[in-house]
Amino acid sequence: MSNWGIKMSEIDFQKTAKKVLEIERSGLASLEQYINDDFNQACELIFKCTGKVVVMGMGKSGHIGRKIAATLASTGTPAFFVHPGEASHGDLGMISRQDIVLAISNSGESNEILALIPVLKRQHIALICMTKNPASSMGKAADFHLCIKVPQEACPLGLAPTTSTTAMLVMGDAIAVALLEARGFTAEDFALSHPGGTLGRKLLLRVSDLMHTGKNIPNVMKQATLQQALVEITRKKLGMVVICDEEMQIEGIFTDGDLRRVFAMNIDLNNAKITDVMTAGGIRVKPDMLAIDALNLMQHHHITSLLVAKADTLIGVIHLHDLLQSGII
Repeated sequence: MSNWGIKMSEIDFQKTAKKVLEIERSGLASLEQYINDDFNQACELIFKCTGKVVVMGMGKSGHIGRKIAATLASTGTPAFFVHPGEASHGDLGMISRQDIVLAISNSGESNEILALIPVLKRQHIALICMTKNPASSMGKAADFHLCIKVPQEACPLGLAPTTSTTAMLVMGDAIAVALLEARGFTAEDFALSHPGGTLGRKLLLRVSDLMHTGKNIPNVMKQATLQQALVEITRKKLGMVVICDEEMQIEGIFTDGDLRRVFAMNIDLNNAKITDVMTAGGIRVKPDMLAIDALNLMQHHHITSLLVAKADTLIGVIHLHDLLQSGII
């Protein structure tokens, strides 16, 4: 392969790329006709499955199959990928009679998959095949066939799988999303399978997971002086202090911002009582509030701390820095 004699000025990469997009868009448009009864029955079969969806595919179909399995698994349909070649050498033992096999091959003549079909049939394992040809060997063997035939590949040689693999991927997404909606799968469910991601942190972290409790709560009794309150603010390093009675019933709050206001009040700082300068009440949240909702509340009120309470009893304090450090944004 040589590119000698070709000038870069003679190559129009953008024109070729746009042609690829046009061909693939056309291919996806043609896919809609195959969202039919077989698609519906395949989805019903998977929906009722008490086991897992086992996805198989060779070569590029295998790469797409791995993604389809991952998408199914993360949207409420237990699934995993098994390489057909490895399945012939022991990995077929991963598949139980409660499972469903989703086999993918553009031609429908993948030798590695065809070699497994007699075993799958003998074990009465349901088989869904995704190919371009219902009359192919895999198409005929399938309990349900999903057609992904496209007018042409984007590759000008018609050799490299391009439009066809895109069609496989989209058909897989169509199955996953159809099942997601049928199961009533929620964002909270999604977060449970993505605890390490940003969405997981947003939907799983609660105020109770991040709040300061016990001796780490900056608080003083309502009989305290302003000076004692300032010492507590400095010691606990949260920029605020909560004023409570003996039963930890909330009386009010005093912050660094309030201190600047006090300086302009022309009062005796040495003898002032904290109840003379505190802000009564304070914005309170429940410990089971989502951390992201607590952050939104702080931003709405332009504050940096929230009191965590059960009724009027203080049980914790959460600071803006705690939320930012948690990685929810």
